[in-house]
This record gives sequence, C-alpha cells and structure tokens, in this order.
Amino acid sequence: MERISSNLKVLRELKKLSQEQMAEQLNITRARLGAYEEGRNEPPIDIILRIADYFKISIDALLKGDFNKTDPTSILRIGRNRLLFPVVIDKNGRDVIEVVPIRARAGYLNGFADPEFVDELPRMSLPFLPAGKHRAFAIKGDSMPPLKEGSYVVGKYIEETEDIRDGNTYVLLTKNDGIVYKRVQVSKNKDYFTLVSDNKEYQPYKVKPDEVLEMWEYVCSIHLGAYKQEDLNTESILGMLKSMKVEIQKIKKD
Repeated sequence: MERISSNLKVLRELKKLSQEQMAEQLNITRARLGAYEEGRNEPPIDIILRIADYFKISIDALLKGDFNKTDPTSILRIGRNRLLFPVVIDKNGRDVIEVVPIRARAGYLNGFADPEFVDELPRMSLPFLPAGKHRAFAIKGDSMPPLKEGSYVVGKYIEETEDIRDGNTYVLLTKNDGIVYKRVQVSKNKDYFTLVSDNKEYQPYKVKPDEVLEMWEYVCSIHLGAYKQEDLNTESILGMLKSMKVEIQKIKKD
C-alpha cells in the first residue's frame, strides 16, 4: 500500500484542507493523519473505508492508482462490476477514445481497472460520436463478418447488464475469455447471456451476468480488411486512422 500515503496527500490538497481539518473529517488525530501521509504508518481497513467514502473514490483506485500521474477527479465508481473507471478528456474537455490494439488485448483483463494501464493506451477522437464514454477494440479472428482481424469496433460504455438489448452486438470483457465481440441474446429471466457469432462456424455459448466485467455497445467499426496482415501493426493502424481524418493523440511520456 505504498501509494496510499502520496494519494492521501493529493486528495487532501485537492479539497484544500489542512491536515487538522481532514483529520477532523476522518475522526482521527492530526498526528495520525501525518503519519499516514508521510508513510510512517499504514491506515487500517476501517480508515481506508472512511477515506474512500469521504472522497467518493473506490478503494481500488486509492490503493493502486498514482494520483500524481492520474487526475483523481477523473476516476469514477461505476456500476456493480467496476471498482474504478478512468475517464480521459482532451484539452478542450472532450472525451477521447482509448484504442486497445491486438498487442494490448492480453493485458486488458488485468489492466482494465488500472488508471496507469489505461493511460498508456493510444488515443483518438471521432467528432461524430454521441454523448458517452467510448473505447475502440481490435477484432481478433473471423467470427463476426464482415469484420476481419485487425479491424476495430468502437463501443459505448454500458454501465449495467440490464442495459444490454437483446440481439445487439457488444464488446464484452469476461472473466474467462477476456475481450470478445459478439451478438448478445438475453435469456427470458435475464439470468444468462448467449453470445452468438455471425459466422455460423462458431458455436454460441452462455455467460452469466456476474462473469461480465465490462460492456461496450457497438457504435461503429473501422474496417481494415483491405490491408495485408503484416501491415496491421499498431503504428501503421494509427497512421491509417490519421489518414482517414481521425485525430490521433500521442501518449505523453513523463
């Protein structure tokens, strides 16, 4: 829990509180709070819960995030499935779209809730998207024609499994299969989903709502089927998107 000391100080300064004022809010002594901020002591779980409740921020973000690099005001607690959700905006206050290329898919299951992992993803913006949070995912395999491997699906974040509409297509992050793009059929009692491929060579399979960690409803796709497989590396794909007048933002390194 080495990050909690610096995160605690950032949160306090964000609220423009003195140590004495914040200690009073948390019902602890100023000396105890000072020890937490200086890393001389670690707060017990009951104090961590008080801090998370007071700042309306998830425990996961408090313990794992680095608020010196990630704006804590952009981390939201959303839905039952997510502990934290980094929302990135550009200098004009517009949401930007994180791009999850093929090479990042394997790490996404472990990193989707990590602000630092999300912050390292390439980004783009599309001016025609509706309101909401969007992310672009590289397609793997040929189960959803006409999309081929290397093409991208842009999805809008769906907070609750109850918001999934029967028969629509979604990018889902599941505990067992990681990122999948499928057509979703909702059971009558809404106790499971059947994930269906448009390519009939692939058999449907079922997942329970509690196995789904993230849901992104299909908004649009970027077809790259005309390009050779060896050309579909991350750098060339971002170059193609830029040539299509898609605004690409380079990741700023410290």
